[in-house]
Amino acid sequence: MSTSPTGVSGITEDDIAGYLANNPAFFERHAQLLSTVQLVSPHGARAVSLQERQIELLRDRIKGLERKFMDVIRAGQDNEALSGRLHRWTCTMLLAREAQAIEAALIDGLKHEFMVPQVALRVWGLAPEHAALNLSQTVSDDAKALAASLTMPYCGLNSGFEAASWFEPEVPVQSMALVPLRLGKTAAQCFGLLALGSPDALRYQSDMGVELLEQIGDIASAALARLLP
Repeated sequence: MSTSPTGVSGITEDDIAGYLANNPAFFERHAQLLSTVQLVSPHGARAVSLQERQIELLRDRIKGLERKFMDVIRAGQDNEALSGRLHRWTCTMLLAREAQAIEAALIDGLKHEFMVPQVALRVWGLAPEHAALNLSQTVSDDAKALAASLTMPYCGLNSGFEAASWFEPEVPVQSMALVPLRLGKTAAQCFGLLALGSPDALRYQSDMGVELLEQIGDIASAALARLLP
């Protein structure tokens, strides 16, 4: 006849656990057991009472909840700061009247508010009077096709995109984001490309969220649409 881990033939630890779970009044009838049960503390090899062990578990849970709460607070503060930067940048572009002022507000605002080391912008199909703007420089058909094909901003390593040649040569670009500019949602409505670059290879990664970049693209598109015929 086999003996179970409890030392009692035919009765297993699961049987005991099931009995206690289904009979909560057991410890009311045997209250003295609660003061005699000794458990190993997770903070050392010493033995502690059941009550002390429960208190330790509660303390650990409270510490875990406190850490999660602080993470939520920090995330909220970060989101509030981003919202403030986006608001200031948008207001600056709305206040810009002339074409050159719009271009400067867009590029300089992104560099300043979002601490982007490199920002480049190209727009095609501009009204003839805006042909002298820096953003109206020639763009290849391949770059235009790439911009039109993007259903969301591209984030990743600098893989030799034409847009990388638009950046200032003094600052090397390891990672970049490409944000298509559109009047609507279709490829035919794409009229430009906004490029953001960083010497940090981890600044723009393929698995990062692009919600903020999409908002930046929508706002930039709305502002630059004033330069189209």
